[in-house]
Amino acid sequence: MSASSFAYKQAKYRYVRNYADGKWSKGRLSEDARLVLNESACVFQYAQACFEGLKAYRNKEGRILTFRPDLNAQRMKDSCERMVMPIIPVDEFIEAVDETVLANEEILPDCADGSSLYIRPFMIGSSPTLGVGPSEEFEFRIFVSPVGAYFAKETKSLSLKISDFDRAAPKGTGQIKAGINYGMSLYPLMIAHEEGYDENLYLDPQNHNYVEETGGANIFFVDEYERIIVPKSDSILPSITRRSLIELSRDFLGYEVIERKVSISEISSFKECGLCGTAAVIAPVGSIDDHGKVCIFDTSEDHYGKTCKKIRETLIKIQHGEMKGPDGWVHVIR
Repeated sequence: MSASSFAYKQAKYRYVRNYADGKWSKGRLSEDARLVLNESACVFQYAQACFEGLKAYRNKEGRILTFRPDLNAQRMKDSCERMVMPIIPVDEFIEAVDETVLANEEILPDCADGSSLYIRPFMIGSSPTLGVGPSEEFEFRIFVSPVGAYFAKETKSLSLKISDFDRAAPKGTGQIKAGINYGMSLYPLMIAHEEGYDENLYLDPQNHNYVEETGGANIFFVDEYERIIVPKSDSILPSITRRSLIELSRDFLGYEVIERKVSISEISSFKECGLCGTAAVIAPVGSIDDHGKVCIFDTSEDHYGKTCKKIRETLIKIQHGEMKGPDGWVHVIR
C-alpha cells in the first residue's frame, strides 16, 4: 500500500483517553472519529490544545518502526506544562502510539516509495469554560493516516518568501507544539501561495533581524565550507528532525555544525538551504525572496544541494532500518 499525498485519510481505530477529577482513565481504542464536546469547551474558547507528529514505517523486512518517539513524548510533556494540561508519561505515550499503529496495521504503507503512516497525538481542554482559565477535563487522542510527501512539489525545490508577519511572540509559545502557533500562520500562508511561493520564512518577532523558521518546518543552511548552519532561537519549535540532523551531521557524517543566530542579511552567502521536520523530513529550498532580493541556492543534485541530499538519504536509511544509526533512534514496534 502507498499514499500519494499528505492528507487525512480516516483510519478504523484511534486511541482515546480522558482526564477528570485529577486522574487519567484507562486508554482505549475507538472506531468513532467524532468528538462530542460542549459548545463552551475550553479548546473552542481559549485554544487550550497541543499536539505531536511522528511516523511509522514498514520496511522491506516487514518490521514496523518509529523514529525517536521518546522525544515526541518529552516534547508533548513540555507543551502540556506550558498549556496547563496534565502530563502523559513517556512510557504510556509510546505504548499508546504502538497500540494505535498495530490496530491500523492493514493501512500501514511500505516505506519504499516514500509513504508512511503519520501519527497525530493531541490533547484538548474539554470541559465548559467561560471565564478565562484552564480546563478541568481533558481528552487525549491519537489518530493515524497513511501519507505521502508533505510538499506537493516533491520533485522541485521550494521557494520561500520573507514574511512581514510574526509566527510567535517574544517569550510566547513558539517553542512548543500548540495549535495557536500554526493557526496564525494560515493567513500569511495563503498570501504566499497566491503570490507563487511554497512557504513563508519568519524572522525573530522582536527585531525582525534573524531567521527563525517557516510555518511548518525548521530551516538550516550549508555554507561554502560544507558547514551546517542552524538558526538558534528561544522562540522556534525544537524539531526532532532538526535535533537528529544536528547529531547525525556532527557525530555520524563528520560535518561541522554551528548553532547560532543567523542574520537575514547573510543568507545570500550560503550555498545550500533546506527545511526539516517530521512531515517534510528534509526538503530542498531553491530560493528565498527577501522583498525583491532573491537568494538562489544550489539544487543541482536531484533538486537538492550535495550536502542536503547526503544528510537526507542517510537520515531516511536510519529511519527505515536500512542503516545502523545511533543507539535508541529507531523504536521497533514489531
